[in-house]
Amino acid sequence: MQSLFKSVLLATTLAAASLWAADRPNIVWIVSEDNSAAYLRLYAPHGAPTPHIEALARDGIAFDHAFSNAPVCSVARSTLISGSYAPRLFAQYHRRAVLVPMPPDLRMFPAILRSAGYYTSNNSKEDYNVIKATDVWDASNGRASYRNRRPGQPFFHVQNFGSTHEGQLFFTAKEMATEPTQTDPATVRVPAYLPDTPVIRYSIAKYLDLQVKMDAEVGAFIAQLAKDGVLDDTIIFYYGDNGGILPRSKGYAYNSGLQIPLVVQVPAKWRHLVRQAPGSREAAFVNFYDFGPTVLNLAGIPTPNGMDGRPFLGPGVDTARLESRDETFGYADRFDEKYDLVRTLRRGRFLYMRSYQPFNVDALFNQYRYRQLAYQEWDRLFHAGQLSAEQRQFFEPRAPEALYDLTTDPDEVHNLAGDPAFVKTLAAMRTRLTEWVKGMPDLSFYPESVLANQAAQNPTAFGMAHRDEIGRLVDIADLSLQPFPKASQRIAAALASADPWERYWGLIVCSSFERQATPFIATAKALALNDPEPLVRVRAAEFLGLIHADDPVPVLTHALANSTSAVETLLIMNSITLLRDYHGYAFELSPKTLGNAFSEISSRLEHLHP
Repeated sequence: MQSLFKSVLLATTLAAASLWAADRPNIVWIVSEDNSAAYLRLYAPHGAPTPHIEALARDGIAFDHAFSNAPVCSVARSTLISGSYAPRLFAQYHRRAVLVPMPPDLRMFPAILRSAGYYTSNNSKEDYNVIKATDVWDASNGRASYRNRRPGQPFFHVQNFGSTHEGQLFFTAKEMATEPTQTDPATVRVPAYLPDTPVIRYSIAKYLDLQVKMDAEVGAFIAQLAKDGVLDDTIIFYYGDNGGILPRSKGYAYNSGLQIPLVVQVPAKWRHLVRQAPGSREAAFVNFYDFGPTVLNLAGIPTPNGMDGRPFLGPGVDTARLESRDETFGYADRFDEKYDLVRTLRRGRFLYMRSYQPFNVDALFNQYRYRQLAYQEWDRLFHAGQLSAEQRQFFEPRAPEALYDLTTDPDEVHNLAGDPAFVKTLAAMRTRLTEWVKGMPDLSFYPESVLANQAAQNPTAFGMAHRDEIGRLVDIADLSLQPFPKASQRIAAALASADPWERYWGLIVCSSFERQATPFIATAKALALNDPEPLVRVRAAEFLGLIHADDPVPVLTHALANSTSAVETLLIMNSITLLRDYHGYAFELSPKTLGNAFSEISSRLEHLHP
């Protein structure tokens, strides 16, 4: 009897599995690390040949406007797995200081697939800044495979390839001299913002070689799917996890750091799920926060209310509405030890960049980036005075806002924000981005240390509870977009506010105006000495140091010595690095006062106190 029961149970299970397979497609993500779209021949004539990815496109859909939303892996992958904007989840900092929970009403999308009967596997990178529940993956490691599912069970599998990762360009001068590239360095295209030198050309050529290697790995994996007999039942996504690794791409919110390749191949069995014909090129803008909802939709599962994204393939996706999608948002905050705060809006051919702390130059030292000889040479040539105006921009304060026309200026070196011909475009994009920042709401208008202390238990609830205050902080930050005479009265009100974060942002705006803000020197000196909030004192001293109105060293050194938070310590050290490296101040730092609670502090310290 027991044997009969087991036989019936097995038959029922296999029948159910067969029904699953009949009703729902397998879905595979093939992910290459650190790939800008412009470095594949599929997207640009100077890109690398990738025949296997190109074959996917011939039988699938190539998306011409796909975006990672963040130019670095952990933030981009947090966006992917949650289907949500990272700055509202407190998942926008790389590397994270604290691991935060998902919103209470939201699950990572593979967990939703798993609940619907899918086998979910990830081989093998996660790198999330949010806490992963135990129900997300059936397997997530270097051995994870769709092969381990039950017979007939549909699967969602992620296969990661690291051949193009940033670390692959950490070659030495000796290796450069003795290991020629397959791509001829003389034939590569050098972006306008980079110096045209043998080191730069070799770096680009080597990166193109890595694309070819990655493509071969992609081809081998697709061959494995075919050998296993699942290719004809599997929808394949190929994409890069963020922008590329050459200087001023990964880690920077320019288009080169945000636009990624995306190809989706849908087998004949499941072609009724999509409206595009094989071999199509899709112009609609799609984002990492859309990927999870799209996979769920292809599997017949509605998008959860808590996700920010929308499906771009599958039932119910109207072609006309899809084609009307022409915008994407980007965010850049902390990259390892380097702080910044940049938000972007790409709409059609224009990219609008809002630098909320424009005095934090792009070139501010980041240990991991500067392991590349290309970064080191770029820095050397800057200090030697041997760069063009376009090439120097990386080392100079940015404008608070920039507008680039990517059709005429793909390298984003000509800021149109001051051009009368683009006044309406600039105003419309500024308004749209501000609405988005306030609407999230964007948690980055509080210092990271404040979020770690006050928001980490439930970041989205914290954001909603402080939504009005965040809106006021955004309005103060946006004073830097007005002429100083018009903004000065409101700056004065912010500096006199009882809210420390209004004072904090008032001082950041002063730094953005540089010497135009000299009427606030006396106020800033008083705040630097007496404000009860340490980070307000830091921002006051930073402003005074940037315009050389007072020595910032005593205030910053005291703040560093008395900081009780590792994240606050790192933020202070960012200001110290900026003032030392680009404004000539000398700091005496004592390693024993900093500790090693946060590895990024060690990276900063190695640079400041070698």
